[in-house]
Parts: sequence; C-alpha cells; structure tokens
Amino acid sequence: MPEPLALISGPDDLGTAVLTLNRPAKKNALSIALREEVCELIGRLAADQSVKALVIIGAGNCFSAGFDLEEFANPDPGHQKRLWDSSDRFHQGILRFPVPVVAAIDGAAYAGGFDLALLCDMRIATPRATLAHPESAFGPVVYAPLHDLVGGAIARELVLTGRRLDAEEALVAPGTFDHTLGHLRVPGMIDVGIDRRENDRVVGRLRRLRNEGHGACLR
Repeated sequence: MPEPLALISGPDDLGTAVLTLNRPAKKNALSIALREEVCELIGRLAADQSVKALVIIGAGNCFSAGFDLEEFANPDPGHQKRLWDSSDRFHQGILRFPVPVVAAIDGAAYAGGFDLALLCDMRIATPRATLAHPESAFGPVVYAPLHDLVGGAIARELVLTGRRLDAEEALVAPGTFDHTLGHLRVPGMIDVGIDRRENDRVVGRLRRLRNEGHGACLR
C-alpha cells in the first residue's frame, strides 16, 4: 500500500492533535490526493470533542512548497474542476475547523503552503522558515487572510513581487509569525501560545467573525 500523504497523531492528554503533510520527496506539495486526505482527516477530528487544538507540520525540511504544479498542466475540464473543487474544500476545511489551528513552519512555506499557513489561527516557526507568494504570475492567491494579517500595503507588495520573507522579517511584519523557536517541539510547542481551557464559545464566535469577513470563496 502507498504511504499516506497526510498523517494524524493524537490528540494527546491535553487535546492537541498533530497533522503532518507527508510528501517530503515533493516538498510536501499539496496535490489533489493530499488535499483530499487532509479533508477526510480533519473532518474526523472536527467531530472529536477531545480535540482542543490542531498543529500542522510538514515532513522533512519543508512545510509545503505549494500546490503540485504538474497537476495544472492537465487541461481536461473534469480534472480542472476536481483540482479547484478540492482546493476550495481544503481551504474551507482549515478556515472553519472548530478549534484553534497552528501552522508549525520549518523551512519553506511557498504559494499554497503560504496560503495554508495564513488560514491557520497562529503561525510558529523556526529561524530557517521562509514565506513567499511566487504563484501570482500564473494562478490565484489566497489574498484576504494575508491582507487581514499584514495590511494592504505589505500584502500587495508580497503578492506582486513574489519575494521571500525570512523568519526574522516575518516576525517583525504585523501578524505574520506569532513566535519563532530554535526548533519545533511538537506538540509541546503549542504551550507558548494557546490556552487549552474550555473555550468553545469564544473560538466559535471568532470563527464566525473571520469566516464572514473572508466570504464563501477564498479564490
């Protein structure tokens, strides 16, 4: 059997589950198959009342290099519909997940990988983390969350230039990273930022406000 493209561990005794993007040979490129596996896994986790937080990490030395560009080369209308339908389900699944979601970034988070990090509630990174939106030359960018986090001027500059943002600069840019760590400690790393006490009412209200602001479609 092929190895799963997404893995879940936990939740631990404190309610933290860890989702691993498990395609290290392809820099955790977000293929249709990987996105569909993630959607299935987080759908199960969303129904688990013992889950209080979700941490997303990438296997190997990269968070995610973005969508799998090879899949964009297939012009078949059915394939293109599946590609974008899976993209929408993936983004909405992360955005609407019922408890706090933390992106734990080690290495590159580019294009769709940057989008994934932006859709999380918090971003924690190592010093070697880098962010970029190089895809603006050939595809849509998930712009609204980036604008919300860093403001219009910085968001437009990052999207239009596609330049890389390193961990040091990202920590200074308002809202991009919440913490940088010498190395990722999963799941213990989440202790720096999240109160795991019962907070369903507060999280639910924040979710509603954020989702109303981003609308039904992020593309």
